[in-house]
Formats: sequence, C-alpha cells, structure tokens
Amino acid sequence: MTPLVLAVDCSTTAAKAVALDGAGTVAASASHPLDLARPAPGWHEQDAGQWWTATVGALRETVAALGPDAARVAALAVTHQRESFVCLDGAGRPLRPAILWLDSRASAEIAELGSPEVAAESGKPPDVTPALYKLAWLARHEPAVLKAADRVTEVHGFLAERLTGLRVTSTGSADSLGLLDLAKGTWSPRLVALAGLRAAQLDRLVPPGAVIGPLLPAVAASLGLPAPVPVVAGIGDGQAAGLGADVLHPGAGYLNLGTSMVMGVPSPSYLTSAAFRTLAGAPSGTFVLETVLNAAAYLADWFRREFGDPALHGAVDPALEEAAAALAPGADGLLTVPYWNCAQTPYWDTAARGVTIGWHGGHTRAHLYRSLLEGVAFELRLHLDGLEAATGRRIGELRAMGGGSRSPLWTRIVADVSGRPVRRTAGVEISARGAAVLAWAATVAAPEGAAAATSDAIVATATAMASFDGTVTPDPDRVARYEPLASVHHRIYPALRSLFPALS
Repeated sequence: MTPLVLAVDCSTTAAKAVALDGAGTVAASASHPLDLARPAPGWHEQDAGQWWTATVGALRETVAALGPDAARVAALAVTHQRESFVCLDGAGRPLRPAILWLDSRASAEIAELGSPEVAAESGKPPDVTPALYKLAWLARHEPAVLKAADRVTEVHGFLAERLTGLRVTSTGSADSLGLLDLAKGTWSPRLVALAGLRAAQLDRLVPPGAVIGPLLPAVAASLGLPAPVPVVAGIGDGQAAGLGADVLHPGAGYLNLGTSMVMGVPSPSYLTSAAFRTLAGAPSGTFVLETVLNAAAYLADWFRREFGDPALHGAVDPALEEAAAALAPGADGLLTVPYWNCAQTPYWDTAARGVTIGWHGGHTRAHLYRSLLEGVAFELRLHLDGLEAATGRRIGELRAMGGGSRSPLWTRIVADVSGRPVRRTAGVEISARGAAVLAWAATVAAPEGAAAATSDAIVATATAMASFDGTVTPDPDRVARYEPLASVHHRIYPALRSLFPALS
C-alpha cells in the first residue's frame, strides 16, 4: 500500500491538515480557524492555545476522513506562520497572548537596535517582522513576563513539544525569530542577549527534515492514528511554499500572492543585502533569499470591503474584476505605492505609508482597484530587479500560489509588469505540500536507518509532489507599456520618504 504523510500548516488565520502521497495527491484535508486579536493600534496577538486546538481539530478530521487508510500514514511534519512567538511557563502554558509577525509595536526598538551588524548575523534587515525587536519590547515594557518565562518559542517549537514531548525546533523555523547566527545555524549569544533572553529559554535546534521523535502515544490515539508515527522537523511557510512549488534550482522563484506578497529564490551560500532577507533553507545548509511586501491580497480585500459592493462583504466581485480588466495598462495614469502596512523590501521603513498619485476626474472605482493590483506588481518588479542585481542571477520564471494567483487579472498584470512567465501551482495548500516533502523525504524516501532527509531525497520528492495548472506568458506590447510606468512608480517613494515620519 502506498504510504501517506500528514502535513500541518498552522498559519495566521487557520490550521490546515493535509494527507498526501508521494506524487502530491491529496487523500484528505481539513481546516480549523484561528482568532486574531488587535488589542491596540498596530498590535496583533493570538491565543497560542488555539495553535494546538486548531491543529488537533484539523488533524483529527483529516485522519477520520482517511478511514482505514489512516494505517498508511508514515510521518507528520509542520509548517507555520513565521516570526510569531509565545512565552511559556514551566508547564508549557502561555504567560501572555502570542505576538504575531505582523505586529508593529516595536518601532522604537527597531530604530534603536537594528544595525548592519544585526542584519549581517541574523540575515534580516531591521523590520517589523523579526521577533527579536518585539522580544526587546517585552523586555522593556513587560519585563516580568520574560523573566518568568521558562521557554520562548515559535509556532513550530510550540507544536513539536505538544506532539512529541520534546523541546526541539527546526533551524528553518527558529530562524524567523531573528536570533540565529544564520550562517552557522546556531543561536547567537549576542542576539539572544539583545532580545533580553537567556539561552536556557530557547529550544534545541535540529535541521529541517530531521526526525524529531515519535508522536506521543496519547496524541496518536487522540488523533485516531493506529500507532505513533515520526514527527519530522518542518520549516517556515515561505520556505515550505518554495519546496511545494519545486523551487530548488536557479532560475525560478516562488511568488506567494497571499495576505502579503512574498517572493523567494534558493541560494547555496549565505548572502545578505537590503534587497532581500535571508532565511534557512531545505536541504539543510542551503538558504532562501526572500523579498516581502506586507500588503498584497490584504490590499485587494481591504478595497472590496471598504469601497466595493456592500452585499458582497469583501468577496471577489466579478463585475469589478471585469471593469478593471477592461482598462488599459497603467489605469489611466493612476499609480499606487502599496505601503498600507509600512515599507519592507528594499526600504525597510516602518514609517512609510501608502500613496496613490495621478488622480483626475475620469477615474472610477475600477481604476483605483486596477491601480492597487498594479502597485503590488510594480513592487514585485522592484524586488526582482534588486534581487537579481545583488546576486547576479536572473529569475526567469515565477511559480505563483496564494489567493491572488487565482485571479486571471492579477496574474496577467504580474506577468506583464515583471516580464516573467507566471506558472500557477495546482491546489491551494502549497506550504503544507512543502512540509509533506520533508516528511516523505525523511521517512519513506530516506535510506534505511537515516535520521534525517538527504539533499537528494528532498530534491527528488519536491519534483515528484509539485503540480501546476497553467502559465501566463508576458504580452510584449503590455510589457512595453508598463516599462516607463515602472520607472515613474519607483521614483514615488524616494520623493516622498521625508514626509512619512510626521504622519506616523
């Protein structure tokens, strides 16, 4: 009987569980939602206990749907929202709500502690996302919490301990905290101290694709599995998306048009630059160079919710999509810089704000909507140009996923603005597929007696599991029309940068 592996993606809004075989065919799946709290402007928190209850709920439902085929499950791996973290007491209970990746409370700490030295060691330009700065905020504003914390961990470490009983996490997950000497793959004493932590509060590290240990028998029984199975060290959802799209070779990049826009490429060596953030990759010893904009589908959803048809409550509006698609490239001279949630690649400016410029009386809602979609694509073009200049390597194809990739209009705009073919991944849980790659490579495809996935097994499994459902090829005429507009777009933020601090 063909084995199956279970993959969990504990994201910002839901925990999803998927059962797949070695060809990437989904046998069963389920999703349980997560609540998001905003207790103050710019703050984003979550009950970490829900990470566990939602994960267990999704796994139980998936295993139940497998029926007798649950006996085929050979391993489990987790991917997750990155940078989010929780402080736990000695019994593993949260001392306060988890602080999430999109939380922006630590602007002062970013300005004070962010430095070229921190960026060079952690691989992360000073930014709102690394947990380092929010931990420093806690050390300053809630010192009793950090002092009392027996353990500080991210989503993967939290779930791995509850699944196996072991305080272990993956370097590809812990990396997002911003506390690793990333080139060495070890905790950095300097960065740990900068965050206000003690080394004893942090998990033991293993590489992505390592077998952490078996599921606790009680957990296996509660999930409906007939026996405990190995839990394999996973990786953050961005890097996992690259695995799920088989982006392991030069020349291709993954593009996630989800809530944020994330684009990344593999690198065999450790590089840092303001043009990208550097992450631990899989296979172990490789890296991922990634760009990010914290407003992609977020922006489109915001527009439809606030300015769209009220009856649709923010859902996709076919009439609006059709009207925007009928407009010429450039939305009649209306250009948007989409910094609704600060500027990240390549400016890393927490004070930046969104800008729409070029209004005249002939513009409509459809013009603004198209301008927002084009603004995200122009940012992608800026990211591509910077990444290619920094690495000297051309990205010839984008492999797209996320809700935005399902929009024919948006993928057409992205292809024409970037000048690259956009190949759409098939299915919706691509990050979970990446976790499944690690689970399969570490167990089913691993040499007998191996305790971790080999590089060859990861590469072969990623290729076997990936699937695609079409490619959008750039149209030469539209590429030519967007070229001068991209030049104008890229000059807007530098021209206005000095105004934003007063607004923020």
